[in-house]
Amino acid sequence: MLSEKAADYFALDIDSPYMLLAPKVKPGKEKLVPSITHVDNTARVQTVREEDNEHYYKLIKAFERKTGIPMLLDTSFNVAGEPIVETPDDAIRCFMSTDIDVLGIGKFLIKKKR
Repeated sequence: MLSEKAADYFALDIDSPYMLLAPKVKPGKEKLVPSITHVDNTARVQTVREEDNEHYYKLIKAFERKTGIPMLLDTSFNVAGEPIVETPDDAIRCFMSTDIDVLGIGKFLIKKKR
């Protein structure tokens, strides 16, 4: 979530760069972001500032320009029964053994041929 937009969506008045906080989603906003809203109307929020992670910030900003929503849904990278991906080798191995279409690692974008 873009740090400067967090207070528009959440009862949050500080940065949350490590997803340690689960503030309430503001009334009416849960309809815009149902995938991240928990049953108790909270959400696990990670705020992103441009000076801390320029590439990720720009990705979120581009998504906001297209959708009006200044956040992305992030999840763990693994498949059922497997540990969470920790290295580029793990990522490639998981990518190649699943139906994932595209994998981004650093400045590289890998697409499967179909």
